[in-house]
Amino acid sequence: MNIAFWQQQLLNGVVNGAGYACVAIGWTILLGTARLVNFAHGTLYMLGAFVIWYFMSQLGLSYLAATLVAVVALALLGGVMQGLLRRLVAKQKYASIMIVTLGIGYILQGVAAILFGGNPQNLLSPLRPVRFEVSQVRFTLQDVAIVVFTLLIYGVVWAVRNKTRLGASVRALAEDAPLAQLFGINTALVYAGIFAFECASVAAAAALVAPRSPILTSMGFEEVIMTFVVVVVGGIGSVGGALVAGLGLGIFIALFSSLVSSAYAMAAAFGILLIVLTVRPNGLSRE
Repeated sequence: MNIAFWQQQLLNGVVNGAGYACVAIGWTILLGTARLVNFAHGTLYMLGAFVIWYFMSQLGLSYLAATLVAVVALALLGGVMQGLLRRLVAKQKYASIMIVTLGIGYILQGVAAILFGGNPQNLLSPLRPVRFEVSQVRFTLQDVAIVVFTLLIYGVVWAVRNKTRLGASVRALAEDAPLAQLFGINTALVYAGIFAFECASVAAAAALVAPRSPILTSMGFEEVIMTFVVVVVGGIGSVGGALVAGLGLGIFIALFSSLVSSAYAMAAAFGILLIVLTVRPNGLSRE
């Protein structure tokens, strides 16, 4: 194993980790603000990928146009989900919310299987065929787009949360929703916006990450598991922690898969989760 091998594995890990972090950003905000666990998150990722595939392959839209359609469609779906969960959210029935989101995920998966079929499909991105090689390290324009977009969206989310009035409302909601409502914050509207952002961001993540492998209507389980690990290890609601956790997890899995076996990578990821939570119960968050 020469130095180029390790450089390639490190690059693969960074790209995969950026993908994990990109998929996780919406759930990080949802869990950090509303304290809600959305087990339909992985299914939303699948749905975003297939909406883009359908509008490209069946209706002839461009990659960018289909991505915009998917982002808008899933944002609207997020608003519908918030409406269905509004009473449960208001009464903080967290166990019921987890069960309902799990049920929504299975319903969406069944609907997707009926609409799009059960065969694997390829989400063709014009970025993936563009290849580069630097010092025997190979990567594609798709890889570059994943890393750049992830850093960009995390930067924007951090700035909005910490530097804007909207961010102050979101933080107030996370601290004490009833008190925030007494101070004139429209909590229902903020919750709807958070749900819409979660769904829209996972659609954008699907547009970037899904073209790297065939897509199936049965996929989503691995995405929701990896997202959960990233969110928890990063610290509930910590934007910076989720980014660091995503990148760290990607690098760890790439190296573990190369040196040990990819078959045990998921188990190893949960081992890391247990170790981190034993040493730092709040994850990487400073809170």
